[in-house]
Amino acid sequence: MSDCADLYPVLGYAFKNQKLLKQALTLGFSKHFSGYERLEFLGDRVLGVSVAEMLFSNYPKEPEGDLARRFSDLTRAETLADIARELRFDKYLTSAEPSNKPELTKAVLSDVCEAVIAALYLDGGFDVARAFIMKYWTEPMKRYQAPPVDSKTKLQEWTQAKKLPLPVYTELDRTGPAHAPVFVMRVCIEGYAPVQAKGASKREASQAAAAEFLKGLGKNG
Repeated sequence: MSDCADLYPVLGYAFKNQKLLKQALTLGFSKHFSGYERLEFLGDRVLGVSVAEMLFSNYPKEPEGDLARRFSDLTRAETLADIARELRFDKYLTSAEPSNKPELTKAVLSDVCEAVIAALYLDGGFDVARAFIMKYWTEPMKRYQAPPVDSKTKLQEWTQAKKLPLPVYTELDRTGPAHAPVFVMRVCIEGYAPVQAKGASKREASQAAAAEFLKGLGKNG
């Protein structure tokens, strides 16, 4: 693993307690106290408040529903994993259990990104963590002129337009280890064949199932 201090210029902050940053970049698995998992819990909340504040300030004329769509896009696993890859967090990752190294999935990279945010918050305070978030989330925030609409929302709006009952999502299966699960979710809409898809979380699998359903509608005109 590379020296964590090499990340300071990227993070825009020099840690007083480098152990916090090392913990954020340690894949702990069963030894939750030694890895990023507890930090990820905290970082998720710090990220949420910071992104909500950014959106509230930057889009003063948008209603709550549009802000919520933007918020969902900016805090989803895909966005966090992209930022983690951009900042090369993978170069600095180590494992508390060297014999049980995981695949660096989107879910793992997303969680590590949130853990780093928590480490910044604990070592430097909220302003330090918020400055990091504003630096790297501003460009993704400005990607869309209009609020993005995810597949589940699109599918729900389609059913409402057709005056159909809302989509029903059901978990069919969960496989894989705790640190890299694979979920299978099914979406059912009255009068249509059900569609299922896989993902690293229930949310991701549900979104994938909704996307597949919409794709099928497109093919069938």
